[in-house]
Parts: sequence; C-alpha cells; structure tokens
Amino acid sequence: MTADHKVPTGDEPGAAPRRRRRSRVLIASGVALACVLAAGGTAAGIAYWHLDNNIKSVDINSALGTDRPSKAIASASASASASASASQTPVATGAMNILVLGSDSRSGKSNSALGGGTSSGARSDTAMIVHINNAHTKATVVSIPRDTLVYRPSCPTAGGGTTSAAYSAMFNSAFSVGGAVCAVKTVETLTNVRMDHYIEIDFSGFAKLIDALGGVTVTTTQDIDDDQSHLHLKAGTHHLSGTKALAFARTRHGVGDGSDLGRIKLQQQLIKALLKQVSSADLLTNPAKLYEVAVTATSAITTDTDLDSLSELMSLGSSLREIGSDNLTAITMPVTAAPSDSNRVVATSAATKVWKALRNDTALPKG
Repeated sequence: MTADHKVPTGDEPGAAPRRRRRSRVLIASGVALACVLAAGGTAAGIAYWHLDNNIKSVDINSALGTDRPSKAIASASASASASASASQTPVATGAMNILVLGSDSRSGKSNSALGGGTSSGARSDTAMIVHINNAHTKATVVSIPRDTLVYRPSCPTAGGGTTSAAYSAMFNSAFSVGGAVCAVKTVETLTNVRMDHYIEIDFSGFAKLIDALGGVTVTTTQDIDDDQSHLHLKAGTHHLSGTKALAFARTRHGVGDGSDLGRIKLQQQLIKALLKQVSSADLLTNPAKLYEVAVTATSAITTDTDLDSLSELMSLGSSLREIGSDNLTAITMPVTAAPSDSNRVVATSAATKVWKALRNDTALPKG
C-alpha cells in the first residue's frame, strides 16, 4: 500500500553483470541477508534471533488438511539447478503460487490512524496471486478485485468450529469471517490452484516498509483527489513517503470510474515501482540500511508456517533473485458486472483460462 507507501531491474548504466544479478533480490532475500552481513559472533546471533522471532505465522496446511488442489512438482532441471547452487541454504524450486493479502485491519493505534474510520475487524482489500514459474525466472501477478462475488466455502476456525458457507459473498469477506485460512480456502475454491505460501501485510507495516526503503517513485497520468484515502496528487511523477504510498495503494474514488479496478491498476504500478526501489536503495552494500529494512519487513508480515523463519525466507528470496520488473507480468482477474448488483463483479470464463495457465505453468492466454 508528503514526500512529494516472495525485484530490481538490474539495468543501471555501468553496473557489472554480477552486481546486477546480485542486486535482484526481493525483500525476503534482503531480510535473511541482513543476518549474513551483520555476521560477527554474538551480535550476529542476537540479530538473527531478533529477526527470526519478529515473523508471525499461521499454520494453514494443518488447518486445511488434504482437501486441497495438488501441489506443483519441481522439474528435474529445477532441482538440479538448486543442487548446484553455491548457497548453503537450500533454494526453493519449482513453480509456486503465493497468496499476498493487504489487510485493512484497524487494530492498534498505527493501523487505526492510517486506516481512518471506526471499522472493526479486518478485510483483505488487496489480494494478489503471485505465480513463480518453474525456472524462477518470471513472475505473474493476478489481482482479485475485493468486490468479486464468489462462493465462500465453510472454513475451519482456530476454536475448532467452522464458518458458514455462503454463495455470492464478497471476496474480501472470507478474511473477515475466517482469517488467513478462509482466505486461502476461498481462493483455492475459486481457482482450483494450490496456494503454496501466504503473506499478509497491514496498513502500518506497509507504510513503515516504504519509509525504510526510502520512499517510492510513481507516475500518474491524471490528477488524483480522494478525500477518503487522503491522497491529492497532480498528474506527474512523485516520490511518496510510506503514508502517501499507502494512500496511493488504497485510493479508488479519485481514479477511473471509482471502482476497485482502478485501484488495482495503481497497486500493480506500485509493485513495479517497489521492485525498482529495492534495487536503487543498494541494500547489499549498506548493512545498516539492510538491517533496518529487515527489522521492518519481518515485523510487518504474517506468513504461512513454511515461510516463518529467516532460513525459509532466504531460500525463497535466493530462488527469485533473477526476477526483475521486466520479468513481471501483472493482470487483473477477468471480471464483468454481476447480474444481481452493478456495483459488484463476477469472474468470466476467461478467468478459467488464467487459472489453467497457472496450474500448468504456461503462458497466460492472449487477450
């Protein structure tokens, strides 16, 4: 999500090939590398312990059991590539899908101040499926509009009960009624695509992460005036602070037709800008800055239990180091206005082709 808020391009003039390659790391990789760069006896151990214990997680695999889409299987070439890696950390391999949610939780003073209003609970107002191809050289981001009407299945709760299934439910209600577990199950029911990992970030965490990176630069082709998100920008290029970047990610009344689809376009633009910012921040040559980003990132996210340690994040980040903004494709799930409510949308038959491409790790359908 007034300067003026698990990849760099690597095309900076004069950069050596190895420098460009090493700079292509996601935040997840930077988080783990902070410990390597901070190496030095007890200090390194304390740093590692601190960052490792920052990470919150949800055991989605245990909650959902085996009644889920099949996992993708890494090809022999991908496995061989991982074995040949010089890193001592096992590198994640094979095609994978990561559900990334932006929570609009107002819990805590920071989230309440940034979110505004008096809403209780939390919803997933930003939802993206990040598909990593088998070779880990390309990524596809598919945004799911929060206003999509879907079948929300019955989901297990932490207390041992279940939520009620619902037809024509707002997509973002799944997170509201059943948390991360229900959000994952609803996405898997909608797509028949296995979510291998889960990452969630809230208002405060997003804004702090942008500030730790030194802000982010975006360009808008039209004036944005949205009193609800507190964003007022003239058309042009702006370097945004964390608070402004969050407003940029949340605004919808000031762009397009005021629907969630306009907001999604801004969010996708912000993702690419963030990947470039990670590169320009030159984190790998600045241990202090890298550690600051690492502390912010690890305290800002909630993951599934397969990603809740630095070693696991390092494995994922290392495997994605070749993916830059030029290797990232961002689309919105194909939708049309819902027959029952013009303010809501439903997935079209074209969405089925998108999910098939993710399952088979093939190119997205044209058009």
